[in-house]
Amino acid sequence: MIHSILKDKPTKLFISIAAFFVANALIAECIGGKIFSLEKLFGVPASNFSLFGQTGLSFNLTCGVLLWPLEFIITDIVNEYYGPKAVRRISFIAIALISYAFIMFYFAMEIPPADFWIGSKTNAGIVDMQVAFGGIFGQGMWIILGSITAFLVSQIVDVTVFHKIKKITGEKWVWLRATGSTVVSQLIDSFVVLFIAFKIGNNWSWQLVLAICLVNYTYKFTVAIVLTPLIYIIEKWIENYLGHDTATKMKLAAMGKE
Repeated sequence: MIHSILKDKPTKLFISIAAFFVANALIAECIGGKIFSLEKLFGVPASNFSLFGQTGLSFNLTCGVLLWPLEFIITDIVNEYYGPKAVRRISFIAIALISYAFIMFYFAMEIPPADFWIGSKTNAGIVDMQVAFGGIFGQGMWIILGSITAFLVSQIVDVTVFHKIKKITGEKWVWLRATGSTVVSQLIDSFVVLFIAFKIGNNWSWQLVLAICLVNYTYKFTVAIVLTPLIYIIEKWIENYLGHDTATKMKLAAMGKE
């Protein structure tokens, strides 16, 4: 029986998508501790603009935002072919494994280091490897809580908006339901993580939270628009892989029409 399950193309596709979804989410969380300058990346001067009374703002973003847009594209693909229950399942799996990873990070930081290891990278400018290790993997608990909560809430919003648009448009306008659900869910994601991590956790002012939220969302919104053609490319590949009839049946089933 197990062999027939593993040979089933929709099953193999779902396992592959789910594995990439979880891995991508975990990597995004792990690299999220680094802040990079978008302006420097493109070789342009810092913006230094003002929002809500906050001055000197520029596009300084967490490296996690490089990968999160892919999560929402994957969500839309799973939504399209497997339905909202499948999206919720892989979302809960991702959250469980991210939580598990951070628990393991915590234990790894607390384990007493070997004396020789602490100064093993002095020639590279790292005086204390234990401090460096903790700095990389020791994200604050509020940030972890905010990130996981924002991920779950934004996924639920994405699923809901996607299906509402699809019920109206049917199979037409893939770009509208994919991009529309993403831009709404990304706004929720940007606000929730900042509200929990920095408003509640660090007592930031509302003006600063909203200003940083808008900066992050501007980037995410732009990337969501730019990546829209990728939805069509992936769907075309899936239809070729599964066959037109199977792909059509799966889409109908995902909408509860079969």
